Amino acid sequence: MEPRIDLFAQETSAKFGKRFANAGLVIEQSTLPRATQELVKIRASQINGCAVCIDMHTKEAAAAGETAVRLNLVAAWPEATVFTEAERAALALAEEGTRLADSHHGVSDETWARVREHYDDEQIGALVCLIALINAANRINVIVRNPAGSYEAGMFAHMVN
Repeated sequence: MEPRIDLFAQETSAKFGKRFANAGLVIEQSTLPRATQELVKIRASQINGCAVCIDMHTKEAAAAGETAVRLNLVAAWPEATVFTEAERAALALAEEGTRLADSHHGVSDETWARVREHYDDEQIGALVCLIALINAANRINVIVRNPAGSYEAGMFAHMVN
């Protein structure tokens, strides 16, 4: 499978990609736990059917020490016992924030209250931005049909700064 277009070979999209990666770095360097960040990215990518992002973020999470059990259960997180209450709140926010078109109410007050119980304002800001950013990345990759399977942890580190 080949992508429809190489966005890194186009001036405008390559410039955008570098800035996009730097936006991700801002979130990565926040106080939002790294494991939570990867779990959120994986769940949103599963919902959006973005294979390349699932490939990337499961490999990054594994390289950072995440267990196979937790990675395998992200898709079924509500029924899984391996996630903390804080992670469950973040995953609920990611799910509702990704499925906006499925609910005329968007993110529920219940989910928002659960997030507020576990994260401070700085972390919530990072979490909201992360959900927006991964959804944008999913859409870009799905539109151009970027293939999955060949990602290696850290391979895009050169893009930032």
